[in-house]
Amino acid sequence: MRAITVRDQAAVDLTLTDLPYPHAAENDVIVKVHAAGFTRGELTWPGTWTDRAGRDRTPSVPGHEVSGVVAELGYGTTGLAVGQRVFGLTDWTRNGTLAEFVAVEARNLAPLPADIDHVTAAALPISGLTAWQALFDHAHLQAGQTVLVHGVGGAVGSVAAQLARTAGARVIGAGRKTDRAFADELGVDEFVALEGGDLENVGMVDVVMDVIGGEIRYRSGHMIRPGGTLVTIPDPPRQSPPGVRTVFFVVEPNRAQLVELAARVRAGTLKPLIAKVRPLSEAVEAFADRGRTIIQLKP
Repeated sequence: MRAITVRDQAAVDLTLTDLPYPHAAENDVIVKVHAAGFTRGELTWPGTWTDRAGRDRTPSVPGHEVSGVVAELGYGTTGLAVGQRVFGLTDWTRNGTLAEFVAVEARNLAPLPADIDHVTAAALPISGLTAWQALFDHAHLQAGQTVLVHGVGGAVGSVAAQLARTAGARVIGAGRKTDRAFADELGVDEFVALEGGDLENVGMVDVVMDVIGGEIRYRSGHMIRPGGTLVTIPDPPRQSPPGVRTVFFVVEPNRAQLVELAARVRAGTLKPLIAKVRPLSEAVEAFADRGRTIIQLKP
């Protein structure tokens, strides 16, 4: 099969090459990939280069978001069928989705409704699950609360803004000045540009969803009401503001949440950010793209 591989962490030598067809372990599914998503930052993640025991596993295949069709079931796999449309999030320490086929634990996949195309589905798992888990699992966002979403012009922030709005929260979107029009399209109640000194002018909030870290996270923490929550994904903060609960987390696969995300796409209340679509032959170049690129292998 054709796949994108990387061998040298120092050189980051992404290459389109041929690899053996993947092995379906117990409780695995082999997915024929129709569309795949990736995160540029994954080339710095330990799991891209080593397995769970810390052993070198290169050449490795990047990409952890997949939408496709079940091609094969491993021994003992239940709940899915050959020929079924699926989408989901793959394991961080196994070969990924920038390939014609990928082996995935069945529990990490959800059925894909027929009226959602594969490109849209491939853009959902990381951004959708990150936003969902940040807002609802960790911040316990409730209707009527105010949430400040950083990076509203990006993949995770834009999904978070849509989910929070649907949940009945008041949404303040923060981003670059150039993100204002897009934020308005998302339906945020207020937008604040991070280039200026206006961040604190939005007042106190119940929840901050941080995708930036650093000074912005520090300033935002002091805008949270006592008992509120700061949820952050870039790195663990060194300290928490007084009276504020701080949560750092790494997104996890979750079939039930994928089903919920798909339902919102079908209902028209959620649209993942996609800036560009490229074929697998252009996946190496796609790592230099600005904005969110999805790799499409099949219609």
